[in-house]
Amino acid sequence: MSGTSAALTPPAGAVAPVRHPDAPAPGELLGAHYEQCFGCGEAQPHGLRLQARAGEGISLTAEFTVQPAHQGAPGLAHGGVLATALDETLGSLNWLLRTVAVTGRLETDYVLPVPVGTVLHLEAEVTAVAGRKIYSRATGRIGGPDGPVAVRAQALFIEVKTEHFIDHGRPQEIRAAMSDPDPSRRERAFEVNP
Repeated sequence: MSGTSAALTPPAGAVAPVRHPDAPAPGELLGAHYEQCFGCGEAQPHGLRLQARAGEGISLTAEFTVQPAHQGAPGLAHGGVLATALDETLGSLNWLLRTVAVTGRLETDYVLPVPVGTVLHLEAEVTAVAGRKIYSRATGRIGGPDGPVAVRAQALFIEVKTEHFIDHGRPQEIRAAMSDPDPSRRERAFEVNP
């Protein structure tokens, strides 16, 4: 990406990311981290319902289909929806590190318009870790992994404690997420976005 800000450039002391031993296996579907999430949740009627799958190392792939409710200009995906898809994909990488983190910065390049009805194929990877900072990048392609590049992003995620969500979230949603009977979903509910 040209013109990337200094905030997205890992410092000299950054290290290569290490996949957590309990991370989902390559090829495994990650599933929604929270059913009400606009990016991946099944309970959002107009959400992206993005499906992410673990890759090798600290990488993953994801897909979503641009629906009529995702339009900006007539027949084309809204740029904010595409940024959301990139943010959701990049945030899901933290599950491979088993780290709770929030988006600190997201820079998006829009390369091609994305028509309604298009399947957007996303690939993402963590590039470096420096203390609580996690650096990552993603590419979105039209139609599949070999399709033309439509969007690209680089991001900085900041590791936080679960208390971040408890202190800033609405109490009823926090209680619902913390009482989820599925321990994996309960843990993942607090993994992405500020």
